[in-house]
This record gives sequence, C-alpha cells and structure tokens, in this order.
Amino acid sequence: MQFVKRTLMVLFLVGLGEPADAVELRSIEVRTGTDGLVAVPLSVTNASGAPVVCVGQLAHWYSQELGRAGTGATALIPLWFDPTTGTFTVLNDKAENMPVESLWCGLEGRAYESRAAITLDRQADATPSPMALTCTLDGSRLTCG
Repeated sequence: MQFVKRTLMVLFLVGLGEPADAVELRSIEVRTGTDGLVAVPLSVTNASGAPVVCVGQLAHWYSQELGRAGTGATALIPLWFDPTTGTFTVLNDKAENMPVESLWCGLEGRAYESRAAITLDRQADATPSPMALTCTLDGSRLTCG
C-alpha cells in the first residue's frame, strides 16, 4: 500500500511541473569551401614501430579519423585555418567546414589510450605555418614533436 501512495504522489507532483518548452528547429548556415581559409597541412611521420592513427574531435560528441601512417610512413592531414577566428577545420566530403576542437595521434587499435595530443596554434589574426611532426613510442604512449 505504501508503494501505491508513493507512486501516486510522484505522479501528482510530476503533473504539477512546468511543461517543457519545445525545441525550435531552424536552418543554420554551414560554411563550405576554402574561401578565406589558409591551408596549414600537418604531416605526421611514424617512427614508433607500430601503425599510427590520427583523430580529430569535431564536436563534443563526434571524432573522426583524419589520417594514418604505417611504420616509417607519413600521414598528411589537410588542415585549414580561419585567420579571423583562429579556427582550424577539415573539410568533409561535401566541402563543409568541420571545426577541429582537438587532435591526437595514437597507436592503431588503442589510439585514445596511447594518444599524443597535437597542439594547434589558434591565434586569430596570425597564420600558422605548416606543421611536420615525428611520433615515437614512449612506454605505452606516443610522443609527437
């Protein structure tokens, strides 16, 4: 009987709450192409002795492989930079700009656990130079510099 009283009380209290606001769906403008962007390619040479994968976090919940390199090989990651905002982007298959929140490289199969964070110089009104890194194994983690 006690359970029924509690259940009814919870249902009564939930019914008194404010109704949830509806989410307004609206179209957004997605930047496409490279007009106004500067090419800042990133080359990652793998000197670790094992295959390496480089991943970009493109949103709080979404990451995408941007490149991979076998032992002794180099991955070329085509990054673009917006000098007015300091934003690095990659282009998807529709040439839409996908802002890169973070970037790391790690060992294939456990890229996140063995990752080396790649620092992106995000200064607005400054154009970064192309980047060339070499990744080596330091214990169970990659080191890129």
